[in-house]
Amino acid sequence: MLQVCLNGPRGAVDGAVVPLTPEAMGESAAWAVAAGAVDVHVHPKSPCGEDSLSPKVLAPTLEAIRGRVSVPVGVTTGAWAEPEPEARLARVRSWAQLPALPDHASVNWHEEGAEEIAAALIELGVGVEAGIWSGTDGAARFAVSPLGPRVLRVLAEVTDTSADTAEDTAHALLSGLGSAHGRPVLLHGEDGGAWPVLRLAGRLGLATRIGLEDTLLLPDGQRAASNAQLVTEGLAQYGSRR
Repeated sequence: MLQVCLNGPRGAVDGAVVPLTPEAMGESAAWAVAAGAVDVHVHPKSPCGEDSLSPKVLAPTLEAIRGRVSVPVGVTTGAWAEPEPEARLARVRSWAQLPALPDHASVNWHEEGAEEIAAALIELGVGVEAGIWSGTDGAARFAVSPLGPRVLRVLAEVTDTSADTAEDTAHALLSGLGSAHGRPVLLHGEDGGAWPVLRLAGRLGLATRIGLEDTLLLPDGQRAASNAQLVTEGLAQYGSRR
């Protein structure tokens, strides 16, 4: 399974290819799915380009993407979008008013309030992607979480951006995850580590993701023109390592 991560916390400073409006996200998702992505992860943006958990922001984003693709669509619940845990939880609970919920949402397990956020999502019927970041205590927290067996999948997120060491960091992260409560694992890296970790996922037969959230560059160092181009190259790199 290859997921496309359309934009992440990136903004206008990262270039015009990063989709920031609902319309741009819908178009980018359509081309990425046509290129072979089977799942979408997106960061809905406020009019000023900031990540937002507001249902008023999520609704047009989800509508625009689902108007163009029929694959599952997920969103972030990252603390940077709503730093205060209680306010973040209230935002997620307010998604009940949405005309249509996201299929899944990522929850960073090292963040304060992660268990409560995950429980609220499960109560709403939204799948939980348990984000376990390298360099944090996320794996240890997840190992003892009663919600572990109930998540949709585990996102093993390698935050080591060095092309030279990201693979080793990925192996350590996977080792720390152990059985991951028996849930499917999606392994991915970022920036300089994005392509080495994607190739490792191919060798291990794990799901992975690629997109402008994780890297702005193709494997040869050239700037990517679109999420679709990254997906095309990602599938080629992944398949060549299997």
